[in-house]
Amino acid sequence: MKFRTILLFGAPGAGKGTQGKILGTIPNFFHCACGDVFRSLKTDTAVGEVFLEYSSRGELVPDQPTVDLWQEFIHNSTRNGRFHPDDDTLALDGIPRNVHQAEMLKDTLQVVSIFYLRCLKVDNLIERLQRRALKENRLDDANIDVIRSRQKTYERESKPVLDYYGKKLVHRINADQPPHKVLFDILRKLVKV
Repeated sequence: MKFRTILLFGAPGAGKGTQGKILGTIPNFFHCACGDVFRSLKTDTAVGEVFLEYSSRGELVPDQPTVDLWQEFIHNSTRNGRFHPDDDTLALDGIPRNVHQAEMLKDTLQVVSIFYLRCLKVDNLIERLQRRALKENRLDDANIDVIRSRQKTYERESKPVLDYYGKKLVHRINADQPPHKVLFDILRKLVKV
């Protein structure tokens, strides 16, 4: 079965998680932030150690453990009644992170729309990430060198995902505006999907 899916896409700090959490409160939407799934792992597990090793350097976790962990999370969310695949639209944030992951998930995801949260003011991204580091105790957001590395990784590995899915599905959203205006722009596009 292919899951009806929208992707929240953008650089680290663009607001994907903020918008995903809001969408996840709307009936028939299920938000999954892959980074949150990784951060919920115990660091004394094999996958937890892998996540910590890569995220502390601002690098992406290898594709197979990422997809395996995501599939396990979706399976468990379905089994415990949080996600209803027949009725719910997945709002994904943080997966697929590169073209290879998109290929790995092509038989699982029916991507109907991509909301590309574009933040043209790079200082805004850095400020958001550092605020989040303090607020949520996220070590991967605290170090400026790690932030810069994550931005480069995004440009090199993640951004090509937009081309993979094609321009017809991509909605460019100005992420420099306040979160409620970003949400309004997303919802305006969603009613047409």
